[in-house]
Amino acid sequence: WFFVFLLLGWALYSIYPPSSRNLVDEFTENAANRDTNLTTIVTRARELDKTRPQRDFGNLRQAIGTNDITKYFPQYKLTQNEPQPTRAILNRLQRDASGKVHLGLDLQGGTAFVMKLQNPQRESSETNAPSETDRTAMVEQAIEVLRRRVDAFGIAEPVIQPEGTDRILVQLPGLSEDAIETARTNLQKAAFLEFRLVHPESGELVNQGISVPGYEKLALRRAAREGERETVQYFLVKKKAEQGLTGAFVSRAGVTRDPMSNTPQIILRFDGKGADLFGDITRNNVGRQLGIVLDGELYSAPRINEPITGGSAQITGDFTLKEALELSHVLENPLAAPLKIVDERGVDPSLGKDSIQSGIRASIIGITAVAVFMLVYYMFAGMVANIALIINTILLIGTMCAIGTTFTVPGIAGIVLTVGMAVDANVLIYERMREELAAGKSLRGAIVAGYAKAFRTIFDSHVTTLISSVILIWMGTGPVKGFGVALTIGVALSLFTALVITRLIFDLLINKGHLKSLPMLHIIKSANVDFLRWAKPAFITSWTVIAIGVGYGFYRGGNVMGVDFAGGDAVSLSYVQKIPTEQIRQALEQAHLGEATIQYQQGNQLQVTIGSNTGPQVMQIMQSKFPQAQFKLRSIERVGAIV
Repeated sequence: WFFVFLLLGWALYSIYPPSSRNLVDEFTENAANRDTNLTTIVTRARELDKTRPQRDFGNLRQAIGTNDITKYFPQYKLTQNEPQPTRAILNRLQRDASGKVHLGLDLQGGTAFVMKLQNPQRESSETNAPSETDRTAMVEQAIEVLRRRVDAFGIAEPVIQPEGTDRILVQLPGLSEDAIETARTNLQKAAFLEFRLVHPESGELVNQGISVPGYEKLALRRAAREGERETVQYFLVKKKAEQGLTGAFVSRAGVTRDPMSNTPQIILRFDGKGADLFGDITRNNVGRQLGIVLDGELYSAPRINEPITGGSAQITGDFTLKEALELSHVLENPLAAPLKIVDERGVDPSLGKDSIQSGIRASIIGITAVAVFMLVYYMFAGMVANIALIINTILLIGTMCAIGTTFTVPGIAGIVLTVGMAVDANVLIYERMREELAAGKSLRGAIVAGYAKAFRTIFDSHVTTLISSVILIWMGTGPVKGFGVALTIGVALSLFTALVITRLIFDLLINKGHLKSLPMLHIIKSANVDFLRWAKPAFITSWTVIAIGVGYGFYRGGNVMGVDFAGGDAVSLSYVQKIPTEQIRQALEQAHLGEATIQYQQGNQLQVTIGSNTGPQVMQIMQSKFPQAQFKLRSIERVGAIV
């Protein structure tokens, strides 16, 4: 019981506070040394909040203006050379105000970046522009790299899909301004890593201002620290990578600490060919410096003291731990061609309020129906199962909050499914207990035998489901992965609550003498059915249904795939009057155009993503059904699959 209450306390602590607090309230409560200037800032921020409630960070930033707010927050220790103290304090406040329940794009919206693939050649011309096939391959490679980078940021459930022939749409669920800035920077980094030799007489040549053919002067900067100034040292470094050794040969990158100085450093592991090249370079150039150049910037220039044949290297620099982690993530996932953000905007939930409300309503109805059935059919035992069900739900949500899982509609579906599995386990136990009681066993004996005999069946069913859910996490992306995470945690916890918590309750009540009997309804009496007699007809019927279903699927062809898997048309519209999402969805469904993703975006824009070759029809329907909105077409783009 102590362990159960400890788990419950931890889960509730992980959940609280579930939702984010208003940033202006957090700013007001944490401010010290209050004066009239602070009151003016807060009053102005609250006025802006009334007109733009979704932009509390921007509202507060605008209200502060050029005022110095460091004196109001002495508890936040900033470095002496902090370039943006106001932003640093607001970022800290925003982190403190954030809730524990993180909602996905489908439930709360987020930030959208439209990224354009840049020509990988240095000079742009028709002759050296990549072919359409090459560009498609570059877009596909960039999407995989961006997905791995976003995963490294700890951002779950992103939407990353090709848009047109040379653009990629990246949508990230509700981030703080600090996280958006980090994502903005790292999404664009090309991470072109090169290992270049430094000229043997670099110091003397730089001091004399002498240039050498095949070499270029690069600056090695040491960032300013408290009480110090930024230092810059120049080196003459080869213009090309030594023996072609680039980041393409890096298989892994990670962060460790220097055992002497305790400063973060980046560890690189090369693949087989890269290890051979690095071994040759270090063997032939002992005593020289090897420049490590990332995106044309010199990060370090260590001296080669001996041949390094183990296939690993270190990047030592004046990094903070955060900088080292971000750099290692980017190095592990380099881009074949650079990307540039050409548009950035906030987006509303992709499902719309109607879908969110119907999904939540369906979940509540489902859970309530199961709980009522257990209470009516199994009476007191059903109430015990429902108590375990409540504990299971609290532990499940608490675990998901503790590990930073994003809650999406597929994730909520996984939670509801685990509720059904938890109750299913209790049904198996109770029916076994009923059989033991009918056989004449005592109540204590029936409970012991019921749990013992049902254990193997319950364990097998949960383990087979766990195998499926783990595969969904391992191989799935986006909403598929989110469903797998919720299902995995839920199945493991339902096994615990069904077998342990209900048993604890029964044992406690029996030991205290409060439980004398377990009455249950018995509507369907046990019957002696010869199931094998119907084996052949059942076999034939099953395979007939399967054959018809699969055959119809082949007949439908590509139409069987939704936009998530097959891509479609993204119709971008401007509007004067905002139309409720549910009305737009209803109009498109009446026209039999298939399922659509309807998303309002900043700047009076509406984007409707729907099946291929239906964009013009969407435009006609929107203008004819909703003339008051004055919809105007901005663009129709072909978009690729999300999954």
